Amino acid sequence: MGKTVLIVDDSASMRQLVSFALRDAGYDVIDAINGKDAMSKLNGTKIEMVITDLNMPEMDGIEFIKQVRNNPGYKFTPIVMLTTESQESKKQEGKQAGASGWIVKPFTPEQLIDIVKKFAR
Repeated sequence: MGKTVLIVDDSASMRQLVSFALRDAGYDVIDAINGKDAMSKLNGTKIEMVITDLNMPEMDGIEFIKQVRNNPGYKFTPIVMLTTESQESKKQEGKQAGASGWIVKPFTPEQLIDIVKKFAR
């Protein structure tokens, strides 16, 4: 069994694109449609990394990261933001919430896999 990555994005096509790239590289994938859905799927599940969008309904990426960081079981799990937002202020907000890294859309599958390899050990 490969390492498990949780993908959180309200766009079905984006979840599918990321899932395909990760599965092709040998990772297991759990996907969620927003932060609230992702929190219910974490629930003690062993994951090596989280990739989350920033702008989502119900619970955005920043709030999701804060909640993950408050959970002792996932306090040190790498979390990478995958978003169209590239402003420095948003990156700082993500970093302060506990994001480990930032990928700006659009991206190539190779870029994604390189980052996942760096964080999901």
